[in-house]
Amino acid sequence: MNEIIETVLSLWRTGRKTKQTASGWISGNAVCCHHRGENADTKGRGGMMVSGEGFSWHCFNCGFKAGWVPGKLLSGNTRQLFKWLGLNEIDIGKLGLVALRLQDGQAVVKKSLNFELKEIKLPDDCLSITQWIENGLEDPDFIKVVEYILSRGMDLDWYPWHWSAANGYRDRAIIPFYQDGKTVGYTGRKIVDGKPKYLTDSQSGYVFNLDRQNYHRQYIIVTEGQFDAIAVDGVAIMTNEPNEVQMSRINSLGREVIVVPDRDRPGAKLIQAALTNKWSVSLPPWGDHIKDVADAVKTYGRLYTLYTILHYKETNEIKIQLLKKKLEKLTDE
Repeated sequence: MNEIIETVLSLWRTGRKTKQTASGWISGNAVCCHHRGENADTKGRGGMMVSGEGFSWHCFNCGFKAGWVPGKLLSGNTRQLFKWLGLNEIDIGKLGLVALRLQDGQAVVKKSLNFELKEIKLPDDCLSITQWIENGLEDPDFIKVVEYILSRGMDLDWYPWHWSAANGYRDRAIIPFYQDGKTVGYTGRKIVDGKPKYLTDSQSGYVFNLDRQNYHRQYIIVTEGQFDAIAVDGVAIMTNEPNEVQMSRINSLGREVIVVPDRDRPGAKLIQAALTNKWSVSLPPWGDHIKDVADAVKTYGRLYTLYTILHYKETNEIKIQLLKKKLEKLTDE
């Protein structure tokens, strides 16, 4: 019997009255109903069945289902079940790591966790802003890029910002993409009006800033853009529809995921990804002029923005659906 099965059985049997039916279900009062808008179960409608090295959970009252088998990551529902059974986030994360160790080579999981990205060269004449400052650079274009970053409410030590003296990049703040210590892409954000706004070299499946999400963190904040992620030291999927590899890599961290979408109609697509993965969603009541996390940090500062994201995080599926509809209606009004 593996550690995941031992843990879930111990949690289910300890401190509550359970009985095993002839069909193999270990039944007892369900732990999910009152979290899902139903009355607390008092009739033993929750059931757990261990089969082989995996388990299934089903509530015959509110319909909640969860489970796990070797070769799979812990799903959002399964993590939620562990939480309702009384397991803390740190120990849930540890079980997530156990699931990774026990995974049996499933194609999607292997690709999402172990896939290799090729190393990519940054533009010519490109150094970190810190290096340029140490070199005493006084180029007017470089100074304008530094001023732009600061004007966005960011600090220079929040991320290894870069600048290139090469033509086509002089008016851009360059954000390198890293994975496992390698440079695997970048984006150059134009600081003045003009197109293209971004010059980006990115690879499929990459999640921006994932390397910085260490296992001491309780939450992973998911945003759309790199500036948003840097603003709160979260991650960015660089779109509003994460692909399967990106979602698996985020889930593999074993932390509560909080999605903070841009406040526009396309942001509803990111909320749909949250619903699919059982992630939390936060849409704080910021001012009408604030479009995204980066704008909030510029207006309110980093600490207050983080506070509001955590304070207004929503885990209830019905309420998250309402937030999704709220964004879908923005262009209809």
